[in-house]
Order: sequence, then C-alpha cells, then structure tokens
Amino acid sequence: MEAKMKHSMPGGVARRGSSLLAFLLIGAFWGCQSRVLSPPPLDPDPMERSGYVVGVEDVLQISVWKNEELSVVVPVRADGKISVPLVDDVQAEGLQAMEIKEVLTRELSEFITAPDVTVIVVEMNSRYVNVIGAVPRSGQIPLVKDLRVLEAIAAMGGFALFANSRDVRIVRRQPDGSEAEYRFNYEAYIKGRAPGTNIVLRSGDMIIVPE
Repeated sequence: MEAKMKHSMPGGVARRGSSLLAFLLIGAFWGCQSRVLSPPPLDPDPMERSGYVVGVEDVLQISVWKNEELSVVVPVRADGKISVPLVDDVQAEGLQAMEIKEVLTRELSEFITAPDVTVIVVEMNSRYVNVIGAVPRSGQIPLVKDLRVLEAIAAMGGFALFANSRDVRIVRRQPDGSEAEYRFNYEAYIKGRAPGTNIVLRSGDMIIVPE
C-alpha cells in the first residue's frame, strides 16, 4: 500500500475522533508510562497453530444425520453453553468443534442409536480486535482470518486527518495478565525501514492511533 491512508473528515474539529470514549482511553494509555515497548513478535507458524476454540457469541451449526428435528443453528450463550434438543444445555465455550461433537454424540447416544453428529462454527464472533483513536470509525473487527495492523486500520477507514501515524501502538494482554506493547510507524514501514512491525494480530489486541 504505497498511497498514504489519510482521509479528510467533514465537519472539522467536531469530527476528529469517532467517540469521546476512544480518546479517554487514549488519554489513560498515554498517561501510563510504565508499560515497556516490546520488539515485534514473529509471525505465527502455520504448522503450529491449534484448532479454533469456541467462545461466547460464536454460532454453531449442529447436524445429526437422519434426524432433522435435532439439527439446529445455535449461539453460544454468555454462560458458555448451547441448547440442543434432547440433551438441553451443553458446554461449548473453551472446546473445539470436534470436542463438542464428541460430547453431543455421547449425550445423544442415550436417545438414538449411533448418532452421526457434525459441528461447524458458522460465525466466529468471539475473536476480535479493537481499533480506537484517530480513525474515522473506532470499534471492533472480527478476526475471521489472519489480520495485520495496517489491514485493521484500513478496515476502519484509514488514518484520520490529524492522526499521528508514526506512533501507533498495539497493546496485547499476555497469559500471565501483563500487557505487551508494540509500536507501528506507518511512515517508516511503507519506506521499508520498519520490517516486521506490521504484525499479525491476536484476539483481544487493541490498536491505538493517537493524534
């Protein structure tokens, strides 16, 4: 992407951000100087990726061969469960589709002979990243495929007129509860001076574009 992603914002200063909340979050972010910048992480190895883990708000298609009355499309509720005919509530959050299939097969075996169950994730709503700050639209982007920083910003309309595209930050929560912070300099990146900084995003990442 050689052209600079800056878009003028009609309405002047009144429309420089997308929301007051976004800039309050940015203020809190810049006010906290204890977070240490980390070098950009390596891209994930496709050969080492684990299967998709189902989360709250995902939508599953449950099919039971030759039993259409048991075949349903259901959302994963806030309690992490789904409702399926005959077996009622089944835990889905935290499991992969194959594991849910095994649970349903076992539960349905009490009612029908040798049930042939298929579980497909038809909507992956539980994985997303947030983009806030000096972009035309702040908000969440579903992670239905690999997504990089520049793609996420482009999906929100690119950089706003007064964006500081040289100091974009990506905040990532680590398994131990701490936060890692990565820097993305758009100007340097497009000139080939910041290779590896347009990182692959993970679910829960927050991209902060300051003014």
